[in-house]
Amino acid sequence: MTSATQDISFPYPLEPYPPLIINAALTGVIPTREHTPHVPLEPDEIIADAVRCCDAGAAIVHVHARDRDGHPSYRADIFREIISGIRTERPNLMICATTSGRRYGAFDQRAAVLDLEGDAKPDMASLTTGSLNFPDGPSVNAPEIIERLAARMHERGIKPELEVLEFGMVNTAQLLIKKGLVSPPYYFNILLGSMHTTPATMLNLSALVESLPVNSCWAACGLGKFQLKINVAAVAMGGHVRVGVEDNIYYDTARKHLSTNVEQVKRIVRIAGELEREIATPAQTRQMLGL
Repeated sequence: MTSATQDISFPYPLEPYPPLIINAALTGVIPTREHTPHVPLEPDEIIADAVRCCDAGAAIVHVHARDRDGHPSYRADIFREIISGIRTERPNLMICATTSGRRYGAFDQRAAVLDLEGDAKPDMASLTTGSLNFPDGPSVNAPEIIERLAARMHERGIKPELEVLEFGMVNTAQLLIKKGLVSPPYYFNILLGSMHTTPATMLNLSALVESLPVNSCWAACGLGKFQLKINVAAVAMGGHVRVGVEDNIYYDTARKHLSTNVEQVKRIVRIAGELEREIATPAQTRQMLGL
């Protein structure tokens, strides 16, 4: 086969779709029991939800920790209990730990989970590649902190989940790649629809995907009411998806049905089946992400 022939590609489904990676964002920093009874807060609840989501079709779980009062926590001992507990139940399930700056800004706090060892070491960690405003306040991610977190992940062999909510965040990710702090294949998580960031339109999703570097594997989600719409677009486009109560506590646009994480996973599995996309197993996902 000539190099010219190798460069030829056709749109899906003329080219085979890759298996669909489902990433379940279980808890986040916002939902509380007052918002929904279905958000898992205690370590045993998060572990049980991770198991249910894995059995339903999720290959990655994105985990946050909460303290005894239900507040977001960076404490490594809580993350250790969560991650080790998930590994005991589902050893192959990929675990992505948050390093979010939405509640804690100090590097040592955000990086604490990256230093866990053995069964408690995460496979991946979130890396928000820029500062942004949420309705409840800013998430500050200074370039120095982003680079230090990327360097720590690189040293520890933890793959970054590059979180992108604005076009400039792709530029920051490419700077990290240029400095050798992120290795291919790159995993981008595109989150659209927050009130103060990039709107959740098909045009914006397509433009962001086109701006990603080569050797990128991308997933997309819409926040709140945009969740399902962006999920479906990503499935049709050949990307991957993030679902979960972290991003949307409701199952329906009318906001009458409070959703569980496993319901959201099962819905994507059903939709993907109609579009004839195979669901990626954790083993396939590890291979696709170079782990």
